[in-house]
Amino acid sequence: MDATIKSIRQSKPSDRQPESRPAELDPAEFLAAAVRADQPRPARAQAEAAVKTLLAYIGENTEREGLLDTPRRVVEAFDELYQGYHQCPAEVLDRTFGETAGYDDFVLVRDIEFTSQCEHHMMPFYGKAHIAYTPVERVVGLSKLARLTDIFARRLQTQEHLTAQIAAAIDEVLKPRGVAVLIEAEHTCMSVRGVAKHGASTFTSRFTGMFRDNPAEQARFLSLVRGTR
Repeated sequence: MDATIKSIRQSKPSDRQPESRPAELDPAEFLAAAVRADQPRPARAQAEAAVKTLLAYIGENTEREGLLDTPRRVVEAFDELYQGYHQCPAEVLDRTFGETAGYDDFVLVRDIEFTSQCEHHMMPFYGKAHIAYTPVERVVGLSKLARLTDIFARRLQTQEHLTAQIAAAIDEVLKPRGVAVLIEAEHTCMSVRGVAKHGASTFTSRFTGMFRDNPAEQARFLSLVRGTR
């Protein structure tokens, strides 16, 4: 994971105030944990029984030695793979820092590795996210952008929705002048089943504010993402 902070440019007084604009997505959809503490959920024993049923469905003998502990292991793996449902994206971005010395260019963190699960087949897709935003007076810790990516990635997703959620969360919480998100990923639901095209990459992007309105800023962002690694 690389972090890039572009050189300081002379700021203008008119640039100091954030623009008022609507959120890219409904904040109620993504800013809180997806699973509430009071939301009814099946018991762990029920979840393990469901795994056992699926093993029987594919033709396995669920009583053989190698599979006796598999239901427990699968449920434990689900707790890890889908922990993003219990984490709050807004809390990750809540702490910011004002020691920027008048910095007014964008901040880019590229090559954020992630793994998520396709909501259509519950199969992994994985790759890298590249995120930039232009702060207004205050910045967020660089690791928070990686944490934010993981929160959304550790839910059932489509790549398009993942891209939009990351951009919308940064836009809504930090109120920057603009956000740019580019995600490149390989989907195992395409590479190991169906058309079975291993190595095919999918690219999605989302731009808000100055990145959306200024093609030159989009081009500069893409140039840095695609630069020498």
